[in-house]
Amino acid sequence: MSKKYILAFVVIVAVALSVSIWALSLPTTFSLPQSNSTTLHTDPDWTFPPESGPAISLPDFRPVVAEVMPSVVSITTGIVVSDFFGRQYTEYVTGSGILIDGAGYIATNNHVVEDAQSIYVDLADGSTFPANTVGTDSLSDLAVIKIDAADLPYAYWGDSSSLSLGEWVLAIGNALGEGIIATQGIVSRLNVSVNVEGNTLYGLIQTTAAINPGNSGGPLVNMAGEVIGITSVKIIASEVEGMGFAISSDEAKPIIEDLIHYGHVTYPWLGVGSRTVTPSLAAARDLFVDEGALIEEVFADDPADAAGLREGDIIIRFEDKEISNVADLVQAIRASEIDEEVEIVFVRGEDTKTTSARLIERPTS
Repeated sequence: MSKKYILAFVVIVAVALSVSIWALSLPTTFSLPQSNSTTLHTDPDWTFPPESGPAISLPDFRPVVAEVMPSVVSITTGIVVSDFFGRQYTEYVTGSGILIDGAGYIATNNHVVEDAQSIYVDLADGSTFPANTVGTDSLSDLAVIKIDAADLPYAYWGDSSSLSLGEWVLAIGNALGEGIIATQGIVSRLNVSVNVEGNTLYGLIQTTAAINPGNSGGPLVNMAGEVIGITSVKIIASEVEGMGFAISSDEAKPIIEDLIHYGHVTYPWLGVGSRTVTPSLAAARDLFVDEGALIEEVFADDPADAAGLREGDIIIRFEDKEISNVADLVQAIRASEIDEEVEIVFVRGEDTKTTSARLIERPTS
């Protein structure tokens, strides 16, 4: 063995020995605390403290379910599809809906009734009715259908703007096609935007209430039994739990009214394509502001073009609403009226400018 390896061996052994020697050099008087096995601390008269703790009010969902469930309906749609060989057959899909008046108008999701050749509605009392489509809107994923009946139980519409994080809510619907089922949860986020197959839904309520296939189109209700949302989508992934979303009642109400009045929804149109400005995007592009809606496309001859807006401009205010992201801009435009002239504040380079645009009806294609 070479001197180098002998020396290394000696060093290792010395280190090992030093550890051992240190361990053995502890004071001989050191000892662990001893357990007292005597009965000095026993008390034959001890009892549990009084059982009345602090008063905590727990939610009682029973009256909410009893109030709302009669107005929730099961929807079965027949859709004609083709197999691998081109042979057509009817596929049946189930969903949910909510009676919004006593005359048979039912609010549901667009994707529940889209392309349906037939629609049947089962009421809580067991009766079944054929239904007709009143109007659908793919942008909001909302639809209205109607059955020929009268004096029906209907749900009361609530104000989703009054919701608070942590508030109890119930999702009620035809989960898995097994009949009307209620699940409870809380409001976990508000004003959420979710992209669903290329279409972004805005103003959503995120909830921990279980939302399963078949729940779509059913109501999300508060503890007063008021509809504060229409369940629409959930995120499905092996590592995700409790992320369901409902279209808020405030977003849904004017769309439902338009569908009943006109059979379709008309949206105001500015004529831009935009993306959200974030701090990282601002740093990468050397932008003067780190939030807003960055214009990436201006459609020729549309209101934005006529107002002098250009690609690269960042919209930071639309009328009296501050714009932090694209969702803010879309919601501000949708809250406006067709043919309304709106004031827009934007940033171009390092300059802040103001212009006005007269909105038009959104093109159908």
